Amino acid sequence: MERSFGFQTAFAKATEAIRAAHVEATAFPNGIGLVQLMGRHSGFIACYAALANNDADYVLIPEVPFSLDGPGGFLAHLRDRVVSRGHAMIVVAEGAGQEFLLDSASSLDASGNVRLQDFGRYLRHRIAEDFAAAGVEANLKYIDPSYTIRSVPANPYDSVYCIRLAHAAVHAAMAGRTEMVVGRWRGRFVHVPIALAISSRNLVDPDGDLWMSVLEATGQPPVFA
Repeated sequence: MERSFGFQTAFAKATEAIRAAHVEATAFPNGIGLVQLMGRHSGFIACYAALANNDADYVLIPEVPFSLDGPGGFLAHLRDRVVSRGHAMIVVAEGAGQEFLLDSASSLDASGNVRLQDFGRYLRHRIAEDFAAAGVEANLKYIDPSYTIRSVPANPYDSVYCIRLAHAAVHAAMAGRTEMVVGRWRGRFVHVPIALAISSRNLVDPDGDLWMSVLEATGQPPVFA
């Protein structure tokens, strides 16, 4: 499917958190804005919100592994950026960096999904530690809008998209179709068998044009290693 309903509303709302964090970051010496957004396994909201706002210097998503420590790691690059430019803005998807929290106890939610550890808070702690160890001042502002970005009223695009999905779903039911969902594919509303719709997860392609656009917009290196 090309896009899930509510996606445009969600990343549009997420840009407000990025904008607020960026204002805070630029208002203090060596300011750092850190925003954690929805995205357990996929970084689409983080990528699109960062592109729409154009204030992000770093975007961290689950699909692209990264290192925190070492000369080529994220923390060293962030410190150099803050020292040279005076501030930095970081956008992180909630599912990113889970490999750094493997020692933490994991549990399952009511649906049987693994509860993710809070990487945003962990990253905030590590940034503070790294700057303190280097003797560099840091003023970090952390914003986590969590799932509030999906509880706001739908924007006009999503409102129209949802009613057209609903019309197509009713037509499918009246035609006797079952075990399927309605989706948008190549510009048309189509009937997709549920088994096919859930057969694979939609992920950001690290070699695709979306991630390339994020790298070009942020100026971050392709790899933190």
